[in-house]
Amino acid sequence: MNLDKRGVFLLALLPLLWISWLAFHNTLGANPVERVIHFTGLWTLYFLLITLSITPLRRLLGWNALLRIRRMLGLFAFFYGTLHLLSYAGIDQWFTWQAIIHDIVKHPYILIGVSGYVLMLPLALTSNAWAVSKLKARWKQLHRLAYVVPALGVLHFAWLVKKDMNEPLLYGALLLVLLALRLPLFSQWRFSR
Repeated sequence: MNLDKRGVFLLALLPLLWISWLAFHNTLGANPVERVIHFTGLWTLYFLLITLSITPLRRLLGWNALLRIRRMLGLFAFFYGTLHLLSYAGIDQWFTWQAIIHDIVKHPYILIGVSGYVLMLPLALTSNAWAVSKLKARWKQLHRLAYVVPALGVLHFAWLVKKDMNEPLLYGALLLVLLALRLPLFSQWRFSR
């Protein structure tokens, strides 16, 4: 399997291009700010789950080339997470820190979301060869946060929606499957090419 990193990069930008196109044509709906916040939040969660799927897919299908795009996909999760946070703090709250802090205290799902973003920050900052060589074994320990962040993302989403839990439960189930596939029991599974 041959993966073109530039092609994957362009594909990963499609959600941003789509929401930008909708905004440019004023077709985001009755509450455009909420639409952008939810859209960027969902794409953050999608990229977190896609990134976590790389290792199980590589093991199951023998596609080692997938490892070449894992870091980029993780950085796109951070990118969309940053857009999500900036949409909330900047567009919705106009960087009014008192209102943001009030929201964090009043709504636990915002605290969980901010916590997830804070945990993503060191992952993004150390997703380069220099950090890997400097941190050595500590790099692997630090990057185990990549298992915690999607769980916080699912929890953030579940507490946000409150009533119709189907979508958050689906993402939670997918996350559990992706984490279970990393257990030693499944590490030897592989389909023939």
